Amino acid sequence: MDTFTTLAYDGPGPWILFLPLIWAAVVVGVVTVLRRTVRRRRRGAEAYGERSPIAILGRRFAAGEIDEDEYWRRLSVLDEQFGRSLKDGAA
Repeated sequence: MDTFTTLAYDGPGPWILFLPLIWAAVVVGVVTVLRRTVRRRRRGAEAYGERSPIAILGRRFAAGEIDEDEYWRRLSVLDEQFGRSLKDGAA
């Protein structure tokens, strides 16, 4: 009986050629997701970095150059432009 089972096995078959394609698709997908994530973080860092308008406004308020009413009024305008919500906290 061992002879019949050995002779009946033809190997993995042509479907084995699809495995490298599946792995390539997985790798391309992971790389794409990581690149998009990095790009979004870079854009966010540019908009909310130390030199961003929101950070400058916060420093001006902290230094006493503008009062609280002016700070909130200008911050609401900047929030509309940059898409940041007031729930995240002030700069």
